[in-house]
Amino acid sequence: MSDTCSSEVVKFLLRKKTISEPLKAKATTHMIDGLAVMLAGSRTECARKLAVYALEEPRQLTSTLVGFRGKTSPSLAALVNGASGHADDYDDTQLASSPDRIYGLLTHPTVPVLAAALAVGEQVSCSGSELVEAFIAGFEVECKMAEAINPEHYRRGFHTTATIGAFGSFAAAATLMGLGERELRCGIGITASLASGIRVNFGTMTKPLHAGRAAMNGVTAMTLSKMGITADQNALDGRWGFFQVLGGGCDEEKIMGKLGDPYSIVDPGATLKMYPCGSLGQPSMDALLEMVKEHGLTPGNVKEVRLHAGPNILEPLRYQTPVNELEAKFSLQFGLSSILLEGKAGLREYTDGFVNSPRVQEMMRRVRTMNDPEIARMGTEKMRSVVEVELTDGRVFRRVAEDARGTPEKPLREEDAYRKFMECSSFALGEEESRTIYEETKRIMEYSDINEFTHLLG
Repeated sequence: MSDTCSSEVVKFLLRKKTISEPLKAKATTHMIDGLAVMLAGSRTECARKLAVYALEEPRQLTSTLVGFRGKTSPSLAALVNGASGHADDYDDTQLASSPDRIYGLLTHPTVPVLAAALAVGEQVSCSGSELVEAFIAGFEVECKMAEAINPEHYRRGFHTTATIGAFGSFAAAATLMGLGERELRCGIGITASLASGIRVNFGTMTKPLHAGRAAMNGVTAMTLSKMGITADQNALDGRWGFFQVLGGGCDEEKIMGKLGDPYSIVDPGATLKMYPCGSLGQPSMDALLEMVKEHGLTPGNVKEVRLHAGPNILEPLRYQTPVNELEAKFSLQFGLSSILLEGKAGLREYTDGFVNSPRVQEMMRRVRTMNDPEIARMGTEKMRSVVEVELTDGRVFRRVAEDARGTPEKPLREEDAYRKFMECSSFALGEEESRTIYEETKRIMEYSDINEFTHLLG
């Protein structure tokens, strides 16, 4: 076979890899965050409906539904856990490695990969170390493919977590199952035909379903390729390949010779979120929170909040008057209003009741978003905005926002990560159970059989 992107992915997955301890530790940090958001999301209506679907169609009952009682098949467990992990939009976000890539184009890398890895890991009774290594492989394939595909993929309306996330999930599942070269090539081809998900469904239950389907598609592709289902041997490439059909092409140099050199989980890294909403608004929310603390801003002394940003932020965060918590996750008006009203915007703020409360609806009318061509010209690899607050006494405070807490520029402190985990897990578990899972996930590589760990998650 000639050198192609497909060949490059296969070579990476077959290559014997030396994973450093710092890299494994970094992966464990993202896995802790991934489990946290799965536990929180298990309470949502979307996850509950999918759990009923999964438990009513039992097959090979090997894999745990995180936050639920009972086990189901690996593919259905991947579906439910992937959807749970993305249900609150609280999961990590890939960072761009070059200025020509749209921040929102890139994926939520952990949840689809982790959901697939956990489901298949239980099936094969892998060790904790093997689980982490498979997670790293899937994370890497997902991030490098997302960087490589033409940004037109996202502009056309595809949701990259759904489409590219399926390949990361397949890579993790295939690593754990030990697939050979032909099976890997066929599995990539099967994944290319299964992968889908469109942005029109942002603000509905189907958006978290995207992450669940990505995880499920990866596990399904692994299973089918292992069974001998055939597919094109270079399905990423050429006129009819995935990259061309769904994106109008790709930058091959972002994959060729780049997988694992460096690993994307380390460089440029990924953002661990501090708010359960679309990542594009989080720097603006942090900037407003800083002004609230510094200047004593209150709902009573704020006349108006004005947010200046480019279309890369304003178009995806399109709900100016959200009517439920799903729409609120894509609303700058709500996020900024919650910061002013409560000094926070957490899982207990992103609820239908709070969104529709009279004081929130009134505050949102005081928040204006403004398209700023000058900010747009600065590029889309950062979440750039300017937040202005005009007080009732005429004073105006102004702050530039680019990076949120949880980015490499403002890394999450251990106490923040722990606090987030406990907040998320409190919806499914008691405090002692939550603390145990947090500590056990930190030492996950010590487990000889991952099933000894996953029984804690049910």
